[in-house]
Amino acid sequence: MNTNREKRMRPWLAWFIFFVTLGAVFVLGMLAASITQRRAEITSIMYNKKVEIKGIESRSEIFQPNYPREYETWTQTADTTFQSEFNGSSAKDVLEQRPEMVILWAGYAFSKDYSTPRGHMHAIEDINHSLRTGSPMSPEDGPQPATCWTCKGPDVPRMMDSLGVAAFYDNKWAAYGSEVVNPIGCADCHDPETMNLRVTRPGLIEGFQAMGKNVNDAKHQDMRSLVCAQCHVEYYFDKETSYLTFPWHNGTTMEGAEQYYDSIQFFDYTHKLSKTPIIKAQHPDYELFTAGIHAQRGVSCADCHMPYISEGGVKYSNHHVRSPLASISNTCQVCHRESEEDLRNSVYERQRSANEIRNLVEQELSTAHIEAQFAWERGANENQMKPVLDLLRQSQWRWDYSVASHGGSFHSPVEYQRIMSHSLDRAHKARFEVAKVLAQLGFTASVPMPDISTKTKAQAYIGLDMEKERADKKQFIETVVPEWLKTAKANNRIVSLNEE
Repeated sequence: MNTNREKRMRPWLAWFIFFVTLGAVFVLGMLAASITQRRAEITSIMYNKKVEIKGIESRSEIFQPNYPREYETWTQTADTTFQSEFNGSSAKDVLEQRPEMVILWAGYAFSKDYSTPRGHMHAIEDINHSLRTGSPMSPEDGPQPATCWTCKGPDVPRMMDSLGVAAFYDNKWAAYGSEVVNPIGCADCHDPETMNLRVTRPGLIEGFQAMGKNVNDAKHQDMRSLVCAQCHVEYYFDKETSYLTFPWHNGTTMEGAEQYYDSIQFFDYTHKLSKTPIIKAQHPDYELFTAGIHAQRGVSCADCHMPYISEGGVKYSNHHVRSPLASISNTCQVCHRESEEDLRNSVYERQRSANEIRNLVEQELSTAHIEAQFAWERGANENQMKPVLDLLRQSQWRWDYSVASHGGSFHSPVEYQRIMSHSLDRAHKARFEVAKVLAQLGFTASVPMPDISTKTKAQAYIGLDMEKERADKKQFIETVVPEWLKTAKANNRIVSLNEE
């Protein structure tokens, strides 16, 4: 009986195997065709170039004939129309939104001007217009070091190659105004001959070396984040030479950087009110990103901020670097199956939660600085104030490390909240210590608080003459910047799209 049943089943089994085999052959054929097509595309790109590019070509327009799709999407970084619940791609005056930040940065240029960042195409324009770079009316008078140009465009690796890295840093910001004129573009991240991703900024290479690693060992998927990490990181300038260094000697954590800074007794500025030696965090985006779930699952920066596009059988990265929320179907929904509305709200929920503790920290920490100023005015001495200043330094470092990281509240919400909670704890303790000092000085009442409810009032309280700052910058923009551009064009540093 069993033998007859097996004989009756065999034809069906044969047909099943036949169709499975046919399907497998079809899939393999499609895969082979796809691979062949991709190789043909690469061959076409590599061997049918219209323009041969060698060396460090800082003019992104030169790349356009060879890579028209990538170039076209790159130009779209000039767009500032995207808006979300928490800012967007246009410049928003953060100091106007959060006047306590003026107090937190009293004594530093960020108290004059701090706006949300725009797209890569605006990098040169924004640094020229920022009040933080001052109003240098001649190359000799530029108040900021040349190091401030480091992440603003592909002219920087060109100049580093020409001058030497240390010599590039050791100059004034205004000295390179007619040289660094092309915004962040192709040569910042790509080898011009092969278009392979590459690191062009020595800070990242040296940062890896400080951790005992070699950035050249990174895999391609890692490079899709590391080219971003050349600039979206924490760093500092040496006070004597302005040499740029990543504080990664103890790893890429917030505590590791703080330990390094403490070991070399580093501070960016002395707080004008509390006299605290402050570490100004830059933008540790990469560091916080690597602490989050997406990085731990192998997702790169480019996966979300430069998603792939398939067009006419060609697959390429969208170089319109922007928020993933601007294109959820091409970013979040590649991995997540929820609706766009649900995914967007999930992001907003994390950001709202982060905002709650951020608001508390900024209110508490700015109050602590003002109370410390009051204690100094009442006659406190350095020994009495040392515990206060230590806590203020630690609290502000943690606050700044969190808020200066673009997207940190989403990239790594758990780490963001952890760091912010430690900032709030130290701000509370700093206020307790100030109260103890004031009690020793015979003052037990509440410290009178100034009206800092607006940016204008807060800036006036810390002694800024913003009318003069704006007038000087206006004169600089109208007189010096046009001369820089004129010189750059004369030296063939700029390609005008209107003249092609």
